Amino acid sequence: MPSLRSYIVKRYLRLGQYLMTSQNKHKDIFFIRKALELATSRLPSTSSVTITPIKIKGMEAGYFKPQFADKDVVMLYLHGGGYAFGSYQTHSSLISRLASKLGIGAIGLNYSLWPENPYPAALNDALTAYEWLLEKGYHPEDIFLAGDSAGGGLVLATLLALRDYDLPLPALGVCLSPWTDLTGSGNSVTENNDIDYMLIGSEIKTWGKSYANNEKVQHPYVSPLYGHLEGLPPLLLQVGTAEVLLDDSLSFAKKARKAGNDIKLEIWDDMPHVWQFFWPIIPEAEEALNSIAAFVRQKMTILAN
Repeated sequence: MPSLRSYIVKRYLRLGQYLMTSQNKHKDIFFIRKALELATSRLPSTSSVTITPIKIKGMEAGYFKPQFADKDVVMLYLHGGGYAFGSYQTHSSLISRLASKLGIGAIGLNYSLWPENPYPAALNDALTAYEWLLEKGYHPEDIFLAGDSAGGGLVLATLLALRDYDLPLPALGVCLSPWTDLTGSGNSVTENNDIDYMLIGSEIKTWGKSYANNEKVQHPYVSPLYGHLEGLPPLLLQVGTAEVLLDDSLSFAKKARKAGNDIKLEIWDDMPHVWQFFWPIIPEAEEALNSIAAFVRQKMTILAN
């Protein structure tokens, strides 16, 4: 049974949904960015993790370092926010918690945002950041990608692009409530609309078309669900049953498994979109992060030893 705290958090998320509705006279990307920054600034970062601003080939990023970090392993984290808002700063609480649980360094990337920079800017930035890590001496098997919502979809798009470009793949990918289908074709987009306290099903297609710009929304690097999914590294997908994006994970996992991939799908009862974000508040978020840490340790030999 979901915790009382998770119920309270879902009510809090109504504010975010209000900001997204077409009825909101303040509906403006830049307004939402500021509101998100203000809301997330109240979430604590793990005290044992230092956050250092860095530059990756001109891009802003943050390096998250636990007190006793394994210097040979790194997580590249791609934040969520509909490709239009968010940053490593808004996600510092979540990234620092994951880094602390694993005892590894993490890079939070501020990739280019829509509408100023529509597709393929975010994908190109993610690829550049990964290549930068390789240039810095990290081995592919000691890097893993993680992301939430749009960032989770970007993780999958990045993996598809790396495979297609015949570049070395990272050890694994972790996706929290990933946005894999920007066409909004899943049944949950409508069926879960009344119980999703953050996203609005009717907005999915509009945002997807806007981000895709002049590219087809079904392009695999825009909507990874429509790609050929053979040859990907191990994947973990976590999704809640109270999300309009539930089918994004269910459909992707089914197709990826059929393509012969090692994929673990976790379906969390009555959890909202990216509930892991609220680890300081709800127990299910901390449990989900523990599950992520266990998966990463199991798949990455260097951490298992």
